[in-house]
Amino acid sequence: MMLQQLEENLSTDFSRENLAFKGKAVQSSTFNAWGAAKAIDGIRYTPSCAHTSYELNPWWRLDLLDSYNIYKVTVTNRDDYCLDETAGVEIRIGNSLENNGNNNPRCGVTSLAPAGSSVSFFCGGMEGRYVNMYIPNIQKYLTLCEVEVYGTAKKQVTRVQVKAAENVDEAELKALVLNQISPSA
Repeated sequence: MMLQQLEENLSTDFSRENLAFKGKAVQSSTFNAWGAAKAIDGIRYTPSCAHTSYELNPWWRLDLLDSYNIYKVTVTNRDDYCLDETAGVEIRIGNSLENNGNNNPRCGVTSLAPAGSSVSFFCGGMEGRYVNMYIPNIQKYLTLCEVEVYGTAKKQVTRVQVKAAENVDEAELKALVLNQISPSA
């Protein structure tokens, strides 16, 4: 339990930056001028949203340009009408582009959210370069007003040796691990 708590605390410490700003977005189609990049521009309200055409299996993909351990994905719904265009979206994370990245493992599925609200999904450090939003097996629009992705560079295994006789509390263990990760800190 203590190790899991420590991992969560470390992931929180190293995942404050929205990785989406570093990436490039594409989508299955574009409705009017609502391009994929509008979902990663930092503006959370309509009309600065990504919006596909009405189509079967619409998707939106963020290429982070490198593999990360993803801990949290936040999706913001539009703030006017057509709120269902963000419902039923599968959040998929991985390194494959098979089926445009839509076959990667699933972190979560959105449900109907109030206008302008943001919903976060905790992905437990899923590894991936690609973050997809995908509505399978239905003809629908997909609208995303903002997508935020928080994570860390792909984990490196760090071993910290603690003598069994030592009574090390969580703060000391965290300090030991942080010292191993970045000795200059």
